[in-house]
Amino acid sequence: MQEQYQPQSLEPEIQQFWEQQRTFEVTEDPNKEKYYCLSMFPYPSGVLHMGHVRNYTIGDVIARFQRMQGKNVLQPMGWDAFGLPAENAAIKNNTAPAAWTYKNIGYMRSQLKSMGLGIDWSREIATCTPEYYRWEQWFFTQLYEKGLVYRKKSTVNWDPVDQTVLANEQVIDGRGWRSGALIEQREIDQWFLKITAYADELLEEIGKMPGWPQQVRTMQENWIGRSEGVELEFGLAGSDSKLSVFTTRPDTLMGVTYVAVAAQHPLALKAAATNPALAAFIEECKLVKVAEADMATMEKKGMATGIMALHPVTGASVPVMVANFVLMSYGSGAVMAVPAHDQRDWEFAKAYDLPIKQVIAPADEHEIDLNTAAFTEKGILIDSGEFNGLTSATAFEAIADYLVKKGKGRRRINFRLRDWGVSRQRYWGCPIPIIYCDDCGAVPVPEKDLPVILPEDVTFDETGGSPIKRMPEFYQTTCPSCGKPATRETDTFDTFFESSWYYARYTCPDSHNAMLDSRANYWLPVDYYIGGIEHAILHLLYSRFFHKLMRDNGLVDSDEPFTNLLTQGMVLAETFYREKENGGQDWFQPTDVNVERDDKARVIGATLIADGLPVQAGGITKMSKSKNNGADPQEMIEKYGADTLRLFSMFAAPPDQSMEWSDSGVEGAQRFLRRLWKQVFDHVSGGITEPLDATNLDDTQQALRRKVHQMIQKVGDDMARRHTFNTAVAANMELLNDISRFAAETTQGRAVRQEALECIVLMLAPITPHISHALWQALGHNEAVVNTRWPNVDESALVQNTLELIVQVNGKVRGKVQVSANTAEDVIKATALANENVQKFLDGLTVQKVIVVKGRLVNIVAN
Repeated sequence: MQEQYQPQSLEPEIQQFWEQQRTFEVTEDPNKEKYYCLSMFPYPSGVLHMGHVRNYTIGDVIARFQRMQGKNVLQPMGWDAFGLPAENAAIKNNTAPAAWTYKNIGYMRSQLKSMGLGIDWSREIATCTPEYYRWEQWFFTQLYEKGLVYRKKSTVNWDPVDQTVLANEQVIDGRGWRSGALIEQREIDQWFLKITAYADELLEEIGKMPGWPQQVRTMQENWIGRSEGVELEFGLAGSDSKLSVFTTRPDTLMGVTYVAVAAQHPLALKAAATNPALAAFIEECKLVKVAEADMATMEKKGMATGIMALHPVTGASVPVMVANFVLMSYGSGAVMAVPAHDQRDWEFAKAYDLPIKQVIAPADEHEIDLNTAAFTEKGILIDSGEFNGLTSATAFEAIADYLVKKGKGRRRINFRLRDWGVSRQRYWGCPIPIIYCDDCGAVPVPEKDLPVILPEDVTFDETGGSPIKRMPEFYQTTCPSCGKPATRETDTFDTFFESSWYYARYTCPDSHNAMLDSRANYWLPVDYYIGGIEHAILHLLYSRFFHKLMRDNGLVDSDEPFTNLLTQGMVLAETFYREKENGGQDWFQPTDVNVERDDKARVIGATLIADGLPVQAGGITKMSKSKNNGADPQEMIEKYGADTLRLFSMFAAPPDQSMEWSDSGVEGAQRFLRRLWKQVFDHVSGGITEPLDATNLDDTQQALRRKVHQMIQKVGDDMARRHTFNTAVAANMELLNDISRFAAETTQGRAVRQEALECIVLMLAPITPHISHALWQALGHNEAVVNTRWPNVDESALVQNTLELIVQVNGKVRGKVQVSANTAEDVIKATALANENVQKFLDGLTVQKVIVVKGRLVNIVAN
């Protein structure tokens, strides 16, 4: 064993050992309990950041710990390789997205390997390969045949310069993020999956997922948004047509003063045909973003259609308004407006001087002012005819019954969830396997012709549109049904499509004849899934939906994909900047700044090292390129070693909480590992250690051994149940301090020390696998630590023969006494009173009572 800890040379050797031994490659073993540990796969941007390091270290710690429990552990890795960022990089760097992506995958793979992750690389997948995406094309055709796929027009953000659809987050102040063009709302044909057909099951199953954080479950419940209400019909003056609306508040029906419809609603378009001003307003609405969050905060605008709706109960006429806050894609594209009891309706009514009629009074009779805001709580019905005096809950039933009886409405369960639009008008994605024929319509690509391969050797022109739309060699084909000339779909799948089933493909990545085979049911569901809270809704919801689709197509047996979920916190770091003349900021790396702090470590001054001039502290925020406060993982690994980085990232905070980056914290982690190395080196330099005789130990030896087994018990619980790796690290640090203070001068002393060092190495092995590998061998073991079981707790070692009790006088600590574990209480009291130091503080006082807290302390009350 070398004297100095040198991770830079040690870690690559151990990683090579794991690779040569194929240590982490696993196969199905029905005689062994399986454990599938998975971290969300990365987008191959080309560079790892500290969020990756933390995420994948958490997963690796869990996987390695479960391996030490004797389980058959699968931990795979792959690449979420399709998507718009690759297209943007291709345009910027004048390269094809495929070449850019594959290059990044190669580099990031080497970075991940340098972290020492226990990954089964034989199962690696990249979603941009035909071997992967052929199966989602096949699955799409199966869903099409089952009626779970359909095509319809949908409103999207359209960039007229780049000729592409943009996501809401790519629209900035109403303009395209790249072109700067004013964004239009266009209706184009899109492909959809019927996720709403599974809405009830998706919602119901949430209650059966105790291994998921409550916050995530609530977010999914809210997104699905089940609501009970009434679908009712307003007549239209001078017409036999009806206008359908859905409401969850039929108790407010008598307060309707107008009906609002979306700009794309048939009534609005009909009215606009003879109303140029309304037609112009509808065109203006096309420049509005369609996100619900924007609807809630935007200025409420509208215009009258000239059409009057007839109230289903009173028959009174109310105006039909076109409103920019109503979306055609939600419900029927029309809402009954009750401005007295809905804040959005109230704001619109105030803007256009529409009536506000109160029909709900507070149950506690407190005063309300409808001139300042709507009253949105439930209460008692007023000014509602035969329904007066009913509570909102009772009125719900009474009005619903009335509408059903009159044939003007029906009870209905509605969902906020809408079908999943999977079409994207971008190039770098999986081609949608549909062929369009003038005679046969939309025809799925036959299985024998799959995959539809995306051409990878492409160039982008100045429009930035999808190059395959300009490639006849791609889109010109023949109809599989009639053989006539036809065209391929040139839209590609939403990249959520790939990430919704990748976890299942890991179980059988070499399955050439089926999307999944029997191995999937051995490994699934995933036992522990780790990823960011930002994926709490869409990715996780789509994955759950996809899993149920695969179940119903006989591909998997389980109902849910992930049994337990951990959403890790962000990595934070300090920021420093200077104001620029144009009002912007220049951000500086924290390592380039000298910082002055007060006694509470708060920043009270900072200067740039390069010029000595002041900079401003911008606070602690998420690591990002934009604020130049990120730490390069590769630099850290090269400087300190992967184990140091892993140890710090696990020690700095519990995994589900944000972690603040600290250079001094990283250095502290390295000092701990050097201390551990030195302790083992000093020990093994002393020669051979004799076997431990646990029945022949003195009090000091028993005390250390007791501490060791207490820590095995505690750290095991921290790792297995609580997943608080920070406290597990802290416990090992405490144990190393005890080992450092222990004088192992006798044969049995060395044996106790040997056991203590072995146990601390084993307990740290999931977190710091490289140094643990080396130290385990140095301590005399031939078997690799990665193949060694977690240490067992020796219950006999936990038995305490001697207790050290704190002695207090009037609540203040005044001494300590040693007593036998089975000492009688009156003897403990006498021993505490006889303590020399305690007697000093009792001088001149009269003892009133002595209280013994078993195993902990003695409190003497005196005056």
